[in-house]
Amino acid sequence: MKFASRVSRLTVQIALLVALLAAATIILLRPYLTNTERIYEEGRIDQVVGQGPVTVAHVEWKLDSLKAYTTLLDKDGEAIELGGPAGSTIVVATLTVTPREGLFLKDKGFSCAAQLRDTHGNTWDTEQPFDYPLPTYCGDDDYPFTMDKPQQIAQVYVVPKSVVPNLTGVTVEDFTAHRRVLITP
Repeated sequence: MKFASRVSRLTVQIALLVALLAAATIILLRPYLTNTERIYEEGRIDQVVGQGPVTVAHVEWKLDSLKAYTTLLDKDGEAIELGGPAGSTIVVATLTVTPREGLFLKDKGFSCAAQLRDTHGNTWDTEQPFDYPLPTYCGDDDYPFTMDKPQQIAQVYVVPKSVVPNLTGVTVEDFTAHRRVLITP
């Protein structure tokens, strides 16, 4: 009987130890597994869409083209100075943007931006060239937006020449819902 009692007690101790270990693991990993804000800030992509359209934060996005240039020309055919370092390349993403119901249009415009992204997770913000043939942001007085009417915009980036082969597309984000979508060409 002593042997059966010892086996029973040992079984209960091992079960209790396994339960404590499982509880400790859940308590330690829970903040890392469920913290969507932290994961979003680290650059997580929630969805990948080929060209689009995709609706993010009441704005429909469609990537029309993603092209690299050595020089960018204005409406008159003259070179636009963007002030990039030597050996940099200019990348232009042409997008069709449509404001949808639920978006607040202030002064016939809204805030919109798409970041350029490469295969290594690097991102680039847009530049604002003057006199480019297309609007470069969604609040331009010369190109007012109206609800449910698509309009083409250009997002211009200055990147090192070496990353051009690794470019994957542009990302659009919904900061409040912690959602990031990659639109590929």
